[in-house]
Order: sequence, then structure tokens, then C-alpha cells
Amino acid sequence: MGCLSLRNPRKKQDSREEKKKEQRVVSGIRQRWLRSILSLISAIVLLLSTAFTVANGVYTYGTMRSSLEAEANTTTAFLRNYLNLSYDECYASCVLLVQNYANRDRLELQFVGGNGEILASSFGPFVDETVQTEDVSRAIDTRDSAFFVGRNPSTGERIMSIATPMIYSDGQVVGVLRFVSSTKNADRLILMGVILAVCLAVAILLLVYFSNRVYLRSILIPLAQITETAKRIAGGSYGVQIEKKYDDEIGELADTINDMSNKISQSERMQSEFVSSVSHELRTPLTAITGWGETLLQGDVDPEETRRGITIILREARRLTSMVEELLEFTRIQDGRFTLSVRQCDLRSDFEDMIFMYGSRLRQEGIKLVYEENDEEIPELSCDPERMRQVFLNILDNAAKHGGEGKRITVSMRMEEDQLVTRIRDFGPGIPEEELPHVKMKFYKGSSKARGSGIGLAVCDQIVQLHGGTLTLENAEGGGTLVTVRLPVNQ
Repeated sequence: MGCLSLRNPRKKQDSREEKKKEQRVVSGIRQRWLRSILSLISAIVLLLSTAFTVANGVYTYGTMRSSLEAEANTTTAFLRNYLNLSYDECYASCVLLVQNYANRDRLELQFVGGNGEILASSFGPFVDETVQTEDVSRAIDTRDSAFFVGRNPSTGERIMSIATPMIYSDGQVVGVLRFVSSTKNADRLILMGVILAVCLAVAILLLVYFSNRVYLRSILIPLAQITETAKRIAGGSYGVQIEKKYDDEIGELADTINDMSNKISQSERMQSEFVSSVSHELRTPLTAITGWGETLLQGDVDPEETRRGITIILREARRLTSMVEELLEFTRIQDGRFTLSVRQCDLRSDFEDMIFMYGSRLRQEGIKLVYEENDEEIPELSCDPERMRQVFLNILDNAAKHGGEGKRITVSMRMEEDQLVTRIRDFGPGIPEEELPHVKMKFYKGSSKARGSGIGLAVCDQIVQLHGGTLTLENAEGGGTLVTVRLPVNQ
């Protein structure tokens, strides 16, 4: 019996689409990168190649010109010894020197007359041939050496020449000694330099191109993977992680996205828990109100039981009202519509009144509220007293709810430098160390099983921050939780 192979075509299609997306990302950025980098490198290489070619040409022609000039100076210096002889003897000496020129294998030496006709040449006899370049006429006119670089009009060959006038003792020009060299070897050297520069330029561009392809691939493939994972996170796959392969900026980006994914997952979980918690918190008082309402409607309940039922209904209704107000305030804070009604007030006096009233309530629950009085003068400060009362009541309520088993809560208010510092401590089990950084986050309840929505401390923290202060929570020495509220007095 043969084996039946089952394949998932949808999975293969998704894999192909992911590869196509990755290729598009890599291709798009690679093209932009290579265009920009190759344009820059090409411009630099072209500039350097041009500079090298020009420098090589200047050097080669400069060396050739120096050689011609040195040869001309040496030869004319020798002939100056004959310029004091008779004109005919001087003329004959120039012709003889040209005909017996020792360096004829690499240079041509010409003796040229005043009209440009070639009177003698180291290459052999000339018949009715004249020099058509400007170096001879310029040497006669200026009575100084003249250079020429260009094509010989009669042969079309590129040459370099130097013409030096031979001046007789009475100032008359006997003729011009003209040293001529072909630039073929020099042009060949320059051409070889150009070819070398082009080959180097092409090699550099190819090296840059392939090295950048490898480099870009090492960046863009992880980037494409990060992009794909980010899209999955945006699509709702919260908590998914990117494999970190590099300890560089890409690795840091992967860590950041992984941290973001974890925080979004945590936030989603907290919001889900918040909805569940609020649903439970709402259901409990509503159940009590509905139950007692139905009982009272039956009409056969004694007055004492009726009074008890109405008391429970009122208490649960107040609790519902408090939860709704807390949610509304949190919504205002999130939307930026939360405002303060600031005025000058004696916050300690309000705080002591609140402690007195709240203390009687805590005594009914068997919790002792200890106020550490002091005679220190505390000035009035600008704040919203109702909001600050809300903050203190919420902290006290949390202390009773989470640390009530310690049966004692201590509170104090005093000045420390330019800040009004209020401390509220319970003697309960405290907060697990790993939960301390998160307790002020919205919707966060941690491992606590106490009733609540998880947004009370977040609202309190926002109120204190709007006053320019800070709210901190820490585990106190000896057990329990210490909450510290610091408000600037001079702000």
C-alpha cells in the first residue's frame, strides 16, 4: 500500500509570497543604494583617473622637453666657440656638426636657414624642403629657444622640437639648430597609463559593486525579516519574536521590536484581564442590587430586613458610581481632557480631615490608622485639593485592601527642602519585586486577588504628575508597602 503525501498548498503559497516581498524589499533598497554609491564612486574614480592621466602626460612630455632642452644647451654651448670665426667658417661648422651628430638614432638635428629651408640634417640630404612649424620663425624673431609640440605638417607625425638660433658676433643670425624627436614613444607610455587607469577604475567599480551587494545582503535580508515580523505584529500576532543574529544596529532594532511585541502582548493581556475584572466587579454589585430589589418587591419582608436590603443597595450603587467615575476619569486622562482646578490651599489641613474621617471607617474593619503628627510649618501650595484628596483616598484604600492583614497603616506629611512629602505605609505582605515596576501601569493588577479595576494607581500617578510631582511605590523595611507622594511647593 503506497504512502499518501499530504501538502498544504496555502502554506507554500504564503511562503512564496513572503519570499517575493523579501526580494522586493532587498531589490528596491539595493538599487537605490547601488545607484547612489556607484555614482559617487564612479565620479571619484573618474576624477582620479583623469588626474592621473593628466599628471602622467605632463610628466612624460615634461621629461621629454627637459631632455631636448638639455641636448640643445649642450650642443649650442659647443658651437659658441665658433661664433667668433668668419661667417663662412661658422656656417660650415654648423653644417659639419649636423652631419656628424652622434645622437641621430634618437633625435634628428637640423640646421635651418633664416627662411625656414633645411640646410642640413642628421638624417641625410634634403632638397628644397622647408620647416613649416612655428618654432623656427619664433626663435629667429625672439633670438631665443622656441618649443613646438604637434603634428609635422609634411609627414603628419606627432613631434616635439626645440629651435635655438645661432647668432654671429655682429648680431646676424647664421641659422637655427632644430632638435626634433617623435612623440610616439611618449604617446605610447601615456596610452598605457590611460589603459592602466581605466583597468584600475573598472576593477575598483567591480570590487565596490560586488562588496556592496554582499554587504547590502547582510543588512537587507535581516531587515526584510524584521519588516515581515513587524507586519505580523501589526496584524495581531502579539508576542512573536525576531531571531537576533547580529550585535549591531540591526540586532538593537530586533531587540526593540521584540520588546515592543512583548509589551503589546502584555498590554493586550492586561486589557483582557481588565475587561474581565471590570465585568466581574460590575456583576457583583449588580447581582446584589438585583437580588435585593426582587426581594423587596415581594412585599413580605420585615422592616429590619428591608432596611438591611436598602443599605446594601445604596452601598453597591455607590460602589458602581465610584467605578464609573474612575473609568471616566481614566478616559479623560487618555484623551487629554483631564484638567485641574488649581487654587491656593492648606493641603495638610484637608489631609488631616480626611485621615480623621477615613480612620473611623478603617476601625470598623479592625485596621488602625496612625497619623504621625509634627509641628513643622507647612505653607499653602497651588493644587487641586479635590484631586489630591482622591489620590490620598485611593492610596489609603489600596493600603487597606492589599495590606489590611497587617492591621495597621501609618501616614505622615512633612516638608523636605522645597517639596511636600506624604508617606503612606501598610504592614501587609508587600509587592513582589518583579511587579514593582508595573504597579502604576494601567490595567495592571499583578498577582493580587483583591477586587479592583487596576487603573486607580494609574489615575493617581497622572494626577500627581500634572501637579509637577512624583508618586513612588516600594517595599518598606520590615514588610509592607510604602507609597511616597512628592509635590513641589514653589511651583
